[in-house]
Amino acid sequence: MGLTTAGNGTVLTFGELLLRLSPDSEGNWLKNNQLPVYVGGAELNVATALALWGIETKYFTVLPDNGLAEWLINYIGGRGVVTSAIFKSGARLGLFYLTTGADMKHDTVVYDRAASAFAELETDTVNWDEILTGVTWFHFSAICPAVSLKAAKLCEEALIAASARDITISVDLNYRSKLWQYGVSSTEVMPGLVKYCNLIMGNIWAAESLLGIPVNKQLQQQCSKADYLTEALSVSKKLTEQYPDCKAVANTFRFGDNGHIKYYTTLFQQGKMEVSSEYNAESVIDKVGSGDCFMAGLIYGYYNKLPVSECLSFATAAAFKKLFIKGDATNSTVAQVIKAIKHDD
Repeated sequence: MGLTTAGNGTVLTFGELLLRLSPDSEGNWLKNNQLPVYVGGAELNVATALALWGIETKYFTVLPDNGLAEWLINYIGGRGVVTSAIFKSGARLGLFYLTTGADMKHDTVVYDRAASAFAELETDTVNWDEILTGVTWFHFSAICPAVSLKAAKLCEEALIAASARDITISVDLNYRSKLWQYGVSSTEVMPGLVKYCNLIMGNIWAAESLLGIPVNKQLQQQCSKADYLTEALSVSKKLTEQYPDCKAVANTFRFGDNGHIKYYTTLFQQGKMEVSSEYNAESVIDKVGSGDCFMAGLIYGYYNKLPVSECLSFATAAAFKKLFIKGDATNSTVAQVIKAIKHDD
């Protein structure tokens, strides 16, 4: 199935539901006995955004069969996401701790996901015929196979099933250096999964870490925008050449310096690369989920058959607006995102 023919069906996102615990950097949470908790997980953040934007979206995850899981299922359903694909198994929910205001790639991230329900689910357990009925788009992220070998095999099983049904498949190459701890490297696993994908989203450094696509060694974090765009074009071409099913590649660039944020993106399709407007801010509220919102924006654009440039503009504005929203998922409506789109003169 092509990227522009995936509309008029259900989007299924596949991944682990997590609780994010957010202690403040000063340690006041200990004194006050208060620790903010957010419901998240990359793929759930995508599902929540798409449901808010009027697209029927179903979420597959694995939760233990207990009262806490029921609360979470009701919460997800209340956000407009179809919960019928949630699988009951295992004994515990995955957690992670992230200091308020920090980045997911920051050293303050602490994962508590070992032996979670999602990490322990075996293959040949899920009825994919039932779950994929009516689905026209399947989305997952590189975090899924990073959790455990079992999760990687489950992800592959799901991708094989989706591909056999001509379902459009997208992946977010979000690399987490503190995961991939089960004895198999990311570059041994991810190429075998990405080969099923029609849309690859990430950044040039994640493509190197996860797929072995080398970044120009002369490219540094302080290079010019033109240098980054040149590298994005090069990496995008390599990805579409290496993975024939891949029809589009999106890259995000977010740089921070003393609180200031610079953000822009690219989308490569049919040999041409679109570049978004550049967004800037002096400070942000919550960096978590911005990339997921960008991914959701891309799916929204393709699902609604928007031109490539409009698809990129919507996704970029949605992602930038998420930086000013507390929590893991966006609450911006379609109208609010469209209003926030920056138009270069």
